[in-house]
Amino acid sequence: MIKMRKWNNKLPWFMLIISLFGFSFFYLIPFLVSFLYSIVDNPINMAYCGLKNYMELFHNPYFMRGLKNTAVFMLISITLNMMLSLGIALVVNSAGSYSKYLSLIFLIPLAVPSATSAFFWESFFGLHGTFNKFLSNFNINTIDWLDSKYGMIVMVVIFIWKNVGYNMALFLSGLSNIPGQYYEYADMEGASRLWNFRNITLVYLTPTSFLALIMTFVNSFKVFKEIYIITGDYPPDSLYVLQHYMNNMFLSLNYSKLVSAVYILTMVIILFVACVFRTERRMSMDLHY
Repeated sequence: MIKMRKWNNKLPWFMLIISLFGFSFFYLIPFLVSFLYSIVDNPINMAYCGLKNYMELFHNPYFMRGLKNTAVFMLISITLNMMLSLGIALVVNSAGSYSKYLSLIFLIPLAVPSATSAFFWESFFGLHGTFNKFLSNFNINTIDWLDSKYGMIVMVVIFIWKNVGYNMALFLSGLSNIPGQYYEYADMEGASRLWNFRNITLVYLTPTSFLALIMTFVNSFKVFKEIYIITGDYPPDSLYVLQHYMNNMFLSLNYSKLVSAVYILTMVIILFVACVFRTERRMSMDLHY
């Protein structure tokens, strides 16, 4: 019995050591080795070059094009996805017995494989696709939407179609946790629907909104799979994002440029998440007081 108690006391530390070992081996050590590669001229000579690789990235037209397209895409897609998913969640939440069926419709894209999704959108927006056949009925000139200045819009549409259901589910969960008494008290005081939305719904959806924002930010990088399947290594300028640049650097074995771009992207992600958590904490404290 005493031996069993001693073993039970040691078991959590044993499991913690295993977890730390796995984290260090698969994440921490590769992260540190990658940083070492980013400050040398190449992995063979290993000659220290400081921040030269980082500076050269910001003078590289392909990196800057990918950075610009990624920033524009994320700004548009994240904003639209948050707004649309909240609006859909409000509609589904008020649909009564039909809410389950409506929510299922928007959750179906999450189960569609990337290859199937890419084939569908290519056949829809391609030069001889469904969308152009529809436009030809109105005598509108057809174009290859994926290989035009409208490529960014197509990428935003694909992202929203794929991810709006996920955020909708998060908002539905948040809406279900808002006590109904708050709306009843507000109705008794003659509050309008707009007042209820601004002062009850949005306020108590604050934690859910920040979670949805972070998940949307992370998922925005996953649209690369569909774009890569459709366009390959060298897409049109409007569809060239940071993942294309990093993928091409990997294929060309230019690891110094690859890890430098990865570290810049990692710093952006860390700063974004830190700002979101800090803002959410301040708003939660204001709501508490």
